[in-house]
Amino acid sequence: MKIALISDAWRPQINGVVTTLTKTCQTLERLGHDVEPITPDRFRNWPCPTYPSIRLALGCGRKLQRLLDDCLPDSIHIATEGPLGLAARCYCLKHNLAFTTSFHTRFPEYVNLRFGIPVGWGYAFLRWFHRPASHVMVATASLEDELGNEGFHNLVRWSRGVDTALFHPRSDRPFADEGPIFMYVGRVAVEKNVEAFLKLTLPGTRYVVGDGPRLDQLEASYSDVRFVGFKSGEALAEYYAAADVFVFPSLTDTFGLTMLEALASGVPVAAYPVQGPRDVLLDDRVGCMSEDLKAAALKALSLDRTACREYAQHYSWEACTRQFLSQLTSARRSCMRTATGRSTSSCGQRPS
Repeated sequence: MKIALISDAWRPQINGVVTTLTKTCQTLERLGHDVEPITPDRFRNWPCPTYPSIRLALGCGRKLQRLLDDCLPDSIHIATEGPLGLAARCYCLKHNLAFTTSFHTRFPEYVNLRFGIPVGWGYAFLRWFHRPASHVMVATASLEDELGNEGFHNLVRWSRGVDTALFHPRSDRPFADEGPIFMYVGRVAVEKNVEAFLKLTLPGTRYVVGDGPRLDQLEASYSDVRFVGFKSGEALAEYYAAADVFVFPSLTDTFGLTMLEALASGVPVAAYPVQGPRDVLLDDRVGCMSEDLKAAALKALSLDRTACREYAQHYSWEACTRQFLSQLTSARRSCMRTATGRSTSSCGQRPS
């Protein structure tokens, strides 16, 4: 199958969305499919206000049309609701092409936290954006239920995976700080609620691994916390495995891929009992959830690291990718059933 995947989130960004999309593309190609990523690096792009590491391909419509005209994909998947996603949506509707989308990020909550725009306005936009999609892919059952109650339709499941070859338990620590080690890994931004972790009075040492717009401010305010900046690959995996507890303070993540990476490293998780953690931490042997995040972190110290590793091994990128592929195939079949009297090329390829 030839698949066009359109995303405003892409390298060099490092986050759960980009990891999911790149791992899915790599696995699709390994399984013999042809993937055409249409991403901001292929266009003139500009830094997003307040978040310069995110690049926006403004005015991308004409070039995106040329790329899709040349590509002639069997399936079109629009992963994000930014400028590229909007241009691809417009293209598909103009040419009567079926497409699928995915819901990765709670942009209404994020925009509300940053700019004060009402959350309801954001969800009205997202309902409009996703309404024409044959399928809207979501990571968890609880998110599917929530979006259904918000008026979204055609919701289907697309779970997540973790690289258990990279993220695994290790015997040595890359530092010699006093334990226990409580660690946060991820974007240092207001929507991640990192300060809830930093405010905790915990024994041992607290670590923050990551970069983001609030890094300088928080580093200046919490001198007793180790801020080590952005890490990737083996260096990141070493930090994960060095933790005694991974603390996940976010209240807005739709999944939380970093929790799987910590568990694969043999590290138990402490989190609030909200969507994301509730969907990932399905076994009380691997994580503690409580409105009292300090109590959860301290309790997680007693959890079995071997059970954490075994739990994470149930999540593979191949299973995740095969689920994604099955949703594309299901959407094409649905399109063909409803295309009475029209060319079935309208299920993906542009009609001649």
